[in-house]
Amino acid sequence: MLLTRPEPQRRHTRLKRRHPKGFTLIEVLVAIVVFSFGLLGMVGMQAFALQANREARLQSQATSLARELAEMMRGNLQIAAKTTSAENPYLGTFSASNLTLSSPSYCLNVSNASTGCTSTAQVASAQMSDWLARVDTTLPGARVSVCLDGSPFTSDGLAQWTCSAAGADEIIYIKIGWTQVSTNKTLTGANAFEQTTDSTSRPGLTFPVTSGNSTSGSTP
Repeated sequence: MLLTRPEPQRRHTRLKRRHPKGFTLIEVLVAIVVFSFGLLGMVGMQAFALQANREARLQSQATSLARELAEMMRGNLQIAAKTTSAENPYLGTFSASNLTLSSPSYCLNVSNASTGCTSTAQVASAQMSDWLARVDTTLPGARVSVCLDGSPFTSDGLAQWTCSAAGADEIIYIKIGWTQVSTNKTLTGANAFEQTTDSTSRPGLTFPVTSGNSTSGSTP
């Protein structure tokens, strides 16, 4: 049996059909650009999620601290019921730069177990001294105001630091603020954070202390 070679034209056609096809450089670059935009979106979402998680954690810690102070005040009603800071160590305004009592007490410490606190007023001072120290450690740039207030919110429903102890309807409010991320996303750097020292700052948490109260009111 004789073998015959294919004609040159047919062999050329066959080789042309077998020529591999692939992506061009332009197609690869377009795919990389599209993929990069997708990655940028994912990174932005992750950063926002971490930021939201931080704010939620601080809000939860502030609520826990406010509820703890309210329980201590209910447990020492003899002092907490007094309306002046001279008689009631629980009352007062404490800034981020000086988050301590003017005369702190540590009579509840283990080192003072032999003598301890000799009065309910000393108990209140010791409790407040320890509580303020933990607030300072837990919340960045913390600011605290514990006061009698008849209007803790403005007419727009926003919490305010000012305390108005005029009238028969005021109760004690625990107001706590800390450094928060600004809602103005156009700001960058240090300006992107709302400091409690700013004149326009507002409490992040406003907690009313009433008999048997177990809920909190936070800044709208």
